[in-house]
Amino acid sequence: MSRRCELTGKGPMTGNNVSHANNKTKRRFLPNLNDTTLHSEALGRPVKFRISAAALRSVDHRGGLDAYLIKAKDAELSDRALKVKKEIMKAQASA
Repeated sequence: MSRRCELTGKGPMTGNNVSHANNKTKRRFLPNLNDTTLHSEALGRPVKFRISAAALRSVDHRGGLDAYLIKAKDAELSDRALKVKKEIMKAQASA
């Protein structure tokens, strides 16, 4: 399972551990990923995603999963998220 947020594309970053003696060793900063079930109002069903805590706050801020996905750039979204976005767009167009 990839360590990448499905909504924002946020992934691992690299940096250094710096000791008191100023010795530097490589380290990785991993995103805070959570398995989350978000409810889509347009589809009328829940959708499971593996997203970062920051993305979860962004979804709440924008007013839900549907509103977030409609405004999100396709380049940032995972394949699963793009599929859900297309389903939501189709559901809203027919409604």
